[in-house]
Amino acid sequence: MLPEQHRIRTSVQFSATTRSGARNGRRNVVVYVRPTDEERPARFGFVVSKAVGNAVRRNRVKRRLRELAQTTVREAPYGYDVVVRALPPASRADWAELAADYAKAWRTASARAGAPGTAGTTTTAGMTTTAAEDRRPAREEPES
Repeated sequence: MLPEQHRIRTSVQFSATTRSGARNGRRNVVVYVRPTDEERPARFGFVVSKAVGNAVRRNRVKRRLRELAQTTVREAPYGYDVVVRALPPASRADWAELAADYAKAWRTASARAGAPGTAGTTTTAGMTTTAAEDRRPAREEPES
């Protein structure tokens, strides 16, 4: 469980982050990041609708996303608000796939938003990723 100081609680806070924050989506999640004061603790909120599945599936997805958020807070504990919206495929995603999607979406959205402590490499739940890993290699033209 995230400590109280790291939680987005009100609809006003959710709305401000989703409307004015930078957004990046992947197959399983959409991450919204809004920079705040550098002294203010990072806060996270989660949106997991009934489209994701029944209560058991939704709660499992929320637990996994909270764990990923805790890792992010340990790396960069100040200066941004984040809303993570789970998409329906998240209920069928394994831990590694969800963690990879979250890490890539977090890195891209936070870079767009200019959130502090987001440059370079991001480690999420034991998975280290860099911007180079996101890029696909150039396709080679077949020789004729």
